[in-house]
Amino acid sequence: MGRLRVEVIAARPGRAARVRLDLEEGATVRAALAAAGWNAAARGVGIYGRRVSLDTRLADGDRVEIYRALSADPKEARRRRAKPRRR
Repeated sequence: MGRLRVEVIAARPGRAARVRLDLEEGATVRAALAAAGWNAAARGVGIYGRRVSLDTRLADGDRVEIYRALSADPKEARRRRAKPRRR
């Protein structure tokens, strides 16, 4: 079997943490997260901005992204920003 080069990125407030991995061909998102030492079971994960399941097989060059929870509801944040402008 061949090898895959992938990277796992986790968004952190103010920065991003990145781990580059060399995995066996046929590895899944779950295997990449375990190899990186991260558990994303409670959060969302994706590959290049597209949400995927933990059992998705990886391809060479994939970037696995661990998404963090939103700190505020986007609609509510916009309402708060727009409120002072109303007359």
